[in-house]
Amino acid sequence: PASLNPDCFPAKLWQLVNNPQVESVQWDDRGEGLLIDEHLFLREVLEPEGGDSIFKTKSFPSFIRQLNLYGFHKVAKQTVAAWTGAGDAAGTAWVRHHFYSPHFKQHRPELLAHIKRLTKTNRAKL
Repeated sequence: PASLNPDCFPAKLWQLVNNPQVESVQWDDRGEGLLIDEHLFLREVLEPEGGDSIFKTKSFPSFIRQLNLYGFHKVAKQTVAAWTGAGDAAGTAWVRHHFYSPHFKQHRPELLAHIKRLTKTNRAKL
């Protein structure tokens, strides 16, 4: 939506998941949650070759904290031990995370305006 700052975390995340060139973040099958390949996300988004991260961190745990501060909840974590990615040795373990927010849905960008960063004041209201 036009009223949303394109530099805010939810807008950046929305652009990322809807970018067909980004392989590390995808919509789940229902378009109601995010699937994040931790290993690929680190290389592709947080620590890209020859570039800066679109987020203010290069740490995956810090990125997860941001998701939590914006009201995303972890649905599941899946560890796969026998995956071979580009440039990796066979058998490299990787983790795929699944996150959900009621205001972050595929084809519903107008819901992004409802995502607010949790602050002490916001928590007290909740």
